[in-house]
Amino acid sequence: MKRIFLDGNVIFTAAHNPAGKSALLFELGQKGYWELITSQLACEEARRNIGIKFPECLPEVDKILKDIKIIPHTTQSSCPLELPDKDKPIFLAAIQGRATHLLTGDLTHFGPFMNKTAETQGILIQTVSEFLLSIIE
Repeated sequence: MKRIFLDGNVIFTAAHNPAGKSALLFELGQKGYWELITSQLACEEARRNIGIKFPECLPEVDKILKDIKIIPHTTQSSCPLELPDKDKPIFLAAIQGRATHLLTGDLTHFGPFMNKTAETQGILIQTVSEFLLSIIE
């Protein structure tokens, strides 16, 4: 079964746009198509950013997170990818959670590693759109 790690920006998008692609991930996850996981850090980031930009959507964040496994902060300090310090804990949590996929909208920092499982310890890093397209092909 696919074990999908969600970056904070995916959670943010799902909470802000409940009819969008990111929200579809949660809907299909609840139906058992895959397991969704994230980290405490990604949850905090999503809540913080929703609170700043769209505070009326804060209840939606809590609603969609109730069915997701949340990985605690990792104590591992060495990251196998060249990422900014703020993104290293995200990738390390995906490793810790034994994710098969890491979905993110952060093309600036994760973009160079997308679709390169040989470089990412077998974790397929993709955007939500790429992932959804891959499952219907």
